Amino acid sequence: MLARADGGLNQISGFFYTIPAHFGVYYMNRTKPDRPANQIKPMKTATILIAALALCLGLVTGCAKKNSTSSESIQNPEVVARLRSFVAEKNDQTKLLVTSNGDPTPSELESFFVAADKQDWDGTTNTYSRIKRMVGSDARFRKSWWQATLETFGAMEQFTLGDSKYSALYADNIITSIPPGSVYFGGTDPGRFLITAMQRNQAAGDPFFTITQNALADGTYLDYLRSMYGSKLYIPTAEDSQKAFQEYTQDVAKRRQSNQLKSGEDVEVDPASGRVQVSGQVAVMEINGLLVKDIFEKNTNQEFYVEESFPLDWMYPYLEPHGIIFRLNRQPLTELSDEIVQSDHDYWTKTVTPMIGGWLNTGTTVKEVAAFAEKVFGRHDFSGFSGDPHFVQNDYSHKMFSKERSSIAGLYAWRALHTTDKSERKRMNDEADFAFRQAWALCPYSPEAVVRYVNLLMSESRFSDALLVAETAAKMPAMKGDDGAQMRGLITQLQSIQRQVKGR
Repeated sequence: MLARADGGLNQISGFFYTIPAHFGVYYMNRTKPDRPANQIKPMKTATILIAALALCLGLVTGCAKKNSTSSESIQNPEVVARLRSFVAEKNDQTKLLVTSNGDPTPSELESFFVAADKQDWDGTTNTYSRIKRMVGSDARFRKSWWQATLETFGAMEQFTLGDSKYSALYADNIITSIPPGSVYFGGTDPGRFLITAMQRNQAAGDPFFTITQNALADGTYLDYLRSMYGSKLYIPTAEDSQKAFQEYTQDVAKRRQSNQLKSGEDVEVDPASGRVQVSGQVAVMEINGLLVKDIFEKNTNQEFYVEESFPLDWMYPYLEPHGIIFRLNRQPLTELSDEIVQSDHDYWTKTVTPMIGGWLNTGTTVKEVAAFAEKVFGRHDFSGFSGDPHFVQNDYSHKMFSKERSSIAGLYAWRALHTTDKSERKRMNDEADFAFRQAWALCPYSPEAVVRYVNLLMSESRFSDALLVAETAAKMPAMKGDDGAQMRGLITQLQSIQRQVKGR
């Protein structure tokens, strides 16, 4: 299932942060028809890559389904105390924003914070839903205070959906890895909201500045950032946003002429004017990416760290693995050193061993991972299992870590594709393969882990392994509805490719 655009409310939708979509349609004068998206594209060499079906990588809800939630799921006393402190901070911040700007607010706002303080999940959800509807239907309420309310609800949701043990582990590992005074971009729901809640004081930038790259094209979010960080960081202006819109539309018009649109870019031609109409999730994320770059380039005294949701192309040359997330270097890296790669390899081996056991290593085959997935995740047969059954049984927690490992694997795969050195390509492909196997083992039915891993396997002409990955994912109990249909479609495409290859 794709994350849904929500008319600018930045609604929580399943696992990943939803993309605001109230920017309208942007036009440029072009008429050439565009290439159909989401199709298998044979390459000029023997390599065949699978397009990401209808999935926007990093924005799929994948294997995290809504669980029955209540405040009882938050059992860690330290987490409970931190959440209450966070709710109080956000309540004060909301009141300050409302007072200083003279903004009208829904009458339910006070009840929302009272329920959140008591960790009354039903009360928090009900009042939040009413406030959200009012914000969506009345432009007078679409002000910066809404972002503080959203972050409060987002933090509550993260800890009620996931296992608090692993949510706290996730947040602590990220927070302790980032130097004070840095800028941190958190894209997914946990990457934004868990960190926002668990750092010492997000509004004060203590110990670092937290921004979500997925909402930068939303003017109310930029206002919100300026209210917190405007005296300490350069935050894009309305003029910067307009410049990013124009830069993107000019670029997409050029790429459309040469049939180089990305999968998921919604580009149509206005029959009356002949102008190109650009809209949808991918377009908004491209604009967000340009605004991220603006923040990166204009804040030269800060270090930058990124938790990826939607891959941003311009970042890849600058990224290196940094624990669960990435470090965004000031200059492009010619390559990832052996030390960086080995450190990442060791970090993730140590991290996943308590979760799923220590059986997965560089020599573990795809067939062995598939057998593990069917036994442990498919049948919940824990005989001989040395990991944590609670981790396996909480889909939100294991998807959270699978997503991050898949993102790092994607960096290795990108570097393999962008080098002409055969030994370097093999080094990066090997590490991508290992990281994807870990991501897949952590959540065998994650569409992102599956599709990206299948792409890697197909690039190496490992057709049987690619098909096994997709078939195993399709067997998982969670693969129902749209996700299951898309996975079955992927299997059909892979089977067709195998027949074509065998018939040559």
